Amino acid sequence: MSFLQVLNIHRMKNISNVLIFIAIFFLSGFGNKKPAYLIYPSGRDKDIAWEKLVKATTDADVVFFGELHNNPICHWLELELTRAMFKNEGAKLSLGAEMFEADNQIILDEYLQGLIKEKQLTKEAKVWPNYDTDYAPLVNFAKDHQLVFIATNIPRRYANLVSREGLESLNKLSKQAKAWMAPLPIKVDLDLPGYKKISDMMAGMHSKDPDSGERIALAQATKDATMGWFIAQNLKPGDKMIHFNGTYHSNDHEGIVYYLKKYKPGVKVLTIATVEQDDITHLDDDHATLADFIIVIPSDMTKTY
Repeated sequence: MSFLQVLNIHRMKNISNVLIFIAIFFLSGFGNKKPAYLIYPSGRDKDIAWEKLVKATTDADVVFFGELHNNPICHWLELELTRAMFKNEGAKLSLGAEMFEADNQIILDEYLQGLIKEKQLTKEAKVWPNYDTDYAPLVNFAKDHQLVFIATNIPRRYANLVSREGLESLNKLSKQAKAWMAPLPIKVDLDLPGYKKISDMMAGMHSKDPDSGERIALAQATKDATMGWFIAQNLKPGDKMIHFNGTYHSNDHEGIVYYLKKYKPGVKVLTIATVEQDDITHLDDDHATLADFIIVIPSDMTKTY
């Protein structure tokens, strides 16, 4: 047998081994896959690839990533989508988040500009308990790439004031305090399904105070309106923003989206909702139209807190 014949036999054996490996990979990896998430377009029960979601963001002015606050898959995908959008948009991209209140914008800016240390940010701004694991990566991405990061939420003390005393209580605040919220008076449509659901649910839990449900819905609306206002004020022509918020703040194109469209008519919005299901291989009817894209995560996914 010649050297070339021996060589060809070895080549054939190697090719056979590669083909066997590929077959095993597909049968074991894909035949028994256990995905951590699947993405569904609104109203469709067939999941799509991550790249299609990324591509869809290029047509939007504002992308709302509605998260489940304690879900690690949400936080990982938020960072991944930010990276992907930055690759497409560069310096035109800015970030915004419910998790930072407007009166802490100066502290956030000082950290992003390298004027203060992270320990000063976490000490002096009202960061959430899961900041280090879940939101610091987003803030530090903005810092590393010199991107704007907007603190969009109303200071929680004022939302709490509304939940106790109603919308009119905001009129008693100082001019400076009013600068940290949407312009007054904030008009609220309590017939919107999201607010009505909150009102009815909370009223049922506080039977001794039948008006409490309505006040809590009004407090929710002050948050939504304020976030919509600060997004509108900071979105420059031709720029893009990705905004992070609890999914209930942007589900059904209500909440923040409702107010943003009032403050900035014609703005192009893309919404992402996240939900948990026992079986993620199909989209439950209750979740089918929550957003433009719905990310479905297994119900038994571990939590960050």
